[in-house]
Amino acid sequence: CYDAVKYLYENEIMNGTSDTLFSPNAELTRGMVVTILYRMEGEPFTLGSKSFSDVKAGRYYSEAVEWAAENGVVNGFTDGTFKPDQAVTREQLASILRRYASIATYDSELPANASVSNWAKKDVAWAYAEGILTSAQTAVAAKNANRAEVAMAIYAYLTGTAR
Repeated sequence: CYDAVKYLYENEIMNGTSDTLFSPNAELTRGMVVTILYRMEGEPFTLGSKSFSDVKAGRYYSEAVEWAAENGVVNGFTDGTFKPDQAVTREQLASILRRYASIATYDSELPANASVSNWAKKDVAWAYAEGILTSAQTAVAAKNANRAEVAMAIYAYLTGTAR
């Protein structure tokens, strides 16, 4: 994942876990993922409508989550929360990236070994077809995505190297 990490770091899209570490096998939270996308967009203005009951003002992810909700990139959970500190799963990552890419419909086949929640099937199929998620990742799509996987997925999306 070196090229992906280098690209995202140099373009101020994704930071390390310290000044000298990236921690590729550590998990990434839902708040971190939308913060990365928010940075990719140049941190645009948000209405600050407080879309989710568990997203408090002034946190590093607060404006990013509001921007993502305002633009339909994230929906949150049925209980009205976003769970910004919860580790992002691969299927959640696929859904968020697909919505970010503004692809309304995308019909593709999942690999035979795919294990994906019903709500995420189209999104994971899109991410798999685009080369953003591998066959091995779609086989366990409900598992948490680590930092290296998120970096590689976003790098593939941004650079078009996935296809």
